[in-house]
Amino acid sequence: MIIKQATLSEVLTNEPAVRLLKTYAPVGICALITPWNFPMVTTAWKLAPALAAGCTVLLKPSEVTLLPELMLGNILSEIGLPKGVVNILPGAAEVGAAMTSHPLIDKVSFTGSNVVGEKVMTQAARGIKDISLELGGKSAIVVCANADIDYACDLIIGGIFANAGQICSATSRLLVHQDIAEQLYETLKVKTTSLQIGDGFAADTLMGPLVSEQQLNQVKKYFDIATAEHLDCLTGGELVNGSGYFAMPTVYTDVPTTSQLWKEEVFGPVLVSTTFTDDAEAVRLANDSKFALAATIVSTDETAALEMALQIKAGHIWINEQQIVLPEAGWGGFKQSGIGRELGGDGLSAYQKSKHVLLPY
Repeated sequence: MIIKQATLSEVLTNEPAVRLLKTYAPVGICALITPWNFPMVTTAWKLAPALAAGCTVLLKPSEVTLLPELMLGNILSEIGLPKGVVNILPGAAEVGAAMTSHPLIDKVSFTGSNVVGEKVMTQAARGIKDISLELGGKSAIVVCANADIDYACDLIIGGIFANAGQICSATSRLLVHQDIAEQLYETLKVKTTSLQIGDGFAADTLMGPLVSEQQLNQVKKYFDIATAEHLDCLTGGELVNGSGYFAMPTVYTDVPTTSQLWKEEVFGPVLVSTTFTDDAEAVRLANDSKFALAATIVSTDETAALEMALQIKAGHIWINEQQIVLPEAGWGGFKQSGIGRELGGDGLSAYQKSKHVLLPY
């Protein structure tokens, strides 16, 4: 929660005859572009700190999930927010391109795919705009030999099948110690096949549909690749017959690191897995990705898990916990998972520029 930020704060220096003061200024006019997988959530992550910093905003929600942000516009009008502070611009890619390349935009904050993120970065380079990017992930979940297998499977399922895998931080690569792999796979298969798939509004549904036919075809493409690569399918690997955009929750075992499914973000309910022999190999495998957004570690040895967390390249790491994201914690990744951070103090700083004032005593 942002309660108050000092207008001016004094910075200690080694110069006795002068004072150095620090303040923060809003970065300016911000173009915020949000994805379809969590309407209003990512919007709130961007909009709240931008307004708190004193910026004005052009917001482009995904054209696939537009209604929540349009309702937000109604709410902002009803509470009397001055006109022009928040401007919601529906539309497809050409609207985003106009925003990111416009000379009067000072900052661009984009969440989405790497393909589009590269285009946004190129467009924002014209005029040297400030930029934040939250992009793809291929996050690892590491299950150590001492882990509680039943609980580990619950964490695995929560990390990949929540929102039908349409989560940038989805732990879509499972690394399991070889000593418990067979038992874990048996338990995981039972739990996965028992997941109730269906209408997201139904009380007994545990995994809902994919967002669109396009995303369904994307998942189907990777099922076909897995077949061509002769991957060992523990369960799933097919679309669900009937109406709606449903894919079966899927687990592949003994997946080589050369596989497309190991390397590429599917953005669907597809888990690839392999085994490791010791912590050093687990860290190496976890870091074997161009992405570095998040990771999960399951271990009864907290000291060893914390040491592993320090070695894994990721912006957010959970130990023995589901993917809880606290507003106080900065969110963002390393490598090709993006630039900058959202949430927490880091999220506010993303919409501010520091200023220093020097004057005599």
